[in-house]
Amino acid sequence: MNQVQTHSLFTDFDIDLFKSGKHFRLYEKLGAHRIEVEGIKGVYFAVWAPSAKSVSVVGDFNSWTQHLHQLQVRWDSSGIWEGFIPGIDKGTLYKYKIESTIASIVTEKADPFALYCEHPPQTASVVWDLDYKWKDAKWMETRKEKNALDKPYSVYEVHLGSWKRNADGNFLTYIELATELVAYIKETGFTHVEFMPIMEYPYDPSWGYQLVGYFAPTSRFGKPQDFMFLVDALHQAGIGVILDWVPSHFPDDAHGLGYFDGSNLYEHPDRRKGYHPDWKSLVFNYGRNEVRSFLISNAIFWLQYYHADALRVDAVASMLYLDYSRNDGEWEPNVFGGRENLDSISFLKEFNEAVYTTFEGVQTIAEESTSFPMVSRPIFNGGLGFGMKWMMGWMHDTLKYFQKESVYRKYHQNNLTFSMTYMNSENFMLPLSHDEVVYGKASIFGKMSGDEWQRFANLRLLYSYMFTHPGTKLLFMGSEFGQSREWNFKGSLDWDLLQYDYHAGIKKCITDLNTLYTKNPALYEKQFDADGFEWINYSDHQNSVIAYIRKGNNPKQYLIIVCNMTPVVHPIYQIGLPKKGKLTEIFNSDSKVYGGSGITNPKFIKINTTPYNGKDFSAEIVLPPLGVTVFKIG
Repeated sequence: MNQVQTHSLFTDFDIDLFKSGKHFRLYEKLGAHRIEVEGIKGVYFAVWAPSAKSVSVVGDFNSWTQHLHQLQVRWDSSGIWEGFIPGIDKGTLYKYKIESTIASIVTEKADPFALYCEHPPQTASVVWDLDYKWKDAKWMETRKEKNALDKPYSVYEVHLGSWKRNADGNFLTYIELATELVAYIKETGFTHVEFMPIMEYPYDPSWGYQLVGYFAPTSRFGKPQDFMFLVDALHQAGIGVILDWVPSHFPDDAHGLGYFDGSNLYEHPDRRKGYHPDWKSLVFNYGRNEVRSFLISNAIFWLQYYHADALRVDAVASMLYLDYSRNDGEWEPNVFGGRENLDSISFLKEFNEAVYTTFEGVQTIAEESTSFPMVSRPIFNGGLGFGMKWMMGWMHDTLKYFQKESVYRKYHQNNLTFSMTYMNSENFMLPLSHDEVVYGKASIFGKMSGDEWQRFANLRLLYSYMFTHPGTKLLFMGSEFGQSREWNFKGSLDWDLLQYDYHAGIKKCITDLNTLYTKNPALYEKQFDADGFEWINYSDHQNSVIAYIRKGNNPKQYLIIVCNMTPVVHPIYQIGLPKKGKLTEIFNSDSKVYGGSGITNPKFIKINTTPYNGKDFSAEIVLPPLGVTVFKIG
């Protein structure tokens, strides 16, 4: 006997939107919803399974028995099965048992719209709600200003499972992180935190990039409301929250989205478009309207219910090109004969349009590694509509340069200067991310050349160059104190290193660089504008020195930056300057408080009228070894 009552949350308009790919709040309709029908409390279930001939809700409430609670298919060819089960409540475990019309396939699936999941390796969905009293009204009201493209954007990238463990080696909970992580980010001065994927995932070694529960924060660290509490605490501390979002692929785990109703429902049916060879995972069918509604609804969901301030979209390059990681014969050109994935491009534009028109003061950030044009340009100008794009070219060139012994750097000055030739083609974020500290690549500190002193000096030099280069910043956890070994997701960062002066000095340097960045408008007001940067000297290859001006809206607040990429001290080094007055040193990466040698400039340096470097004025300064010096001019 079927114990499901007929009920629906869908209107005809909902169905029309869903079929046309324009329903961006599907989570209000599909999934499990605690409601009351004619005075009886229970749960309304709805799931999309057009190739099913029957769908049963199975769970701990019916001993996981099929056919006791069968949903009814809607009459409107939407493929949605729905119904109301009285008497069950929050905390109930459940899945969908789906008999397919295809052969004799039967699948048992977690709810794609589940708000909460069992702790892995258990795979059931959990009936839940999103009730929470937020206390971040002040942040949300002012977010538009703090999260804008002409404001400082310094991001601390975090993998929650390995940032820090407790004394027993277990994960910190969301609640514990709301104290420890928030205090640490506040102390070090980062403006934003980026969480590697926190949506539910079955396999720890995937670091969260193989998602199953797209609408559920992982239960590894607590309940959904606990994650809300963490976001709330960050916002109350004035810290923005970026969520890593993965619309590019998903695993084929038996309880996941793959072959959901026995058909290629969410994934593209053509393996040339529907399977990712690098990650051995399935790829969404971006040309299917209902799938577009699912993905865009998911993006909107995290921004709405979890107050996320930005979404960093993973693996955009893999979405843009049909031949990505594929050999000849393994891909098919588009209708115009090109390699671009037109469905994916259309989807990304629609996703960005939906996000920016729905929420004020949010950002989308593309991890995109190719030369695809106008990724971070408005859709109405022909762009993809992202707010920012990772500057992968800068990252590769810069790390390659810093791995070279200083004596050879004069032959590779172009590695540093080349980024300035294209820096205004996109709104670039400079990323030193988790991808650069795994798989034998060594930690960021481990890439630095020279003896021990030089390696720490080079690390301070790298970070100082990064923070004074145009663009927003991203640094992976542990890099801010010079983690020596590669990142290991199975354990904690090596916090004991902070007992050593050199490592503590790196952390102090990063903290001061964050202060320098956030307190000096010249470093952020025009960080995506050609007018925000001017070379003083990029051609002193022999000494491996570069010098430049960073500009904001106020000419009185311009900064002069000089980088000495070798351990050779220059007690007298002449630089050209745009106006007369005096120079005041406000930052020096060679300071003794960072573990440097303490070679600094006089308190005031007079600017003379001798032309130099094509400028009308000049001054003589001291260049510390492997150091960056920042001056105010006035």
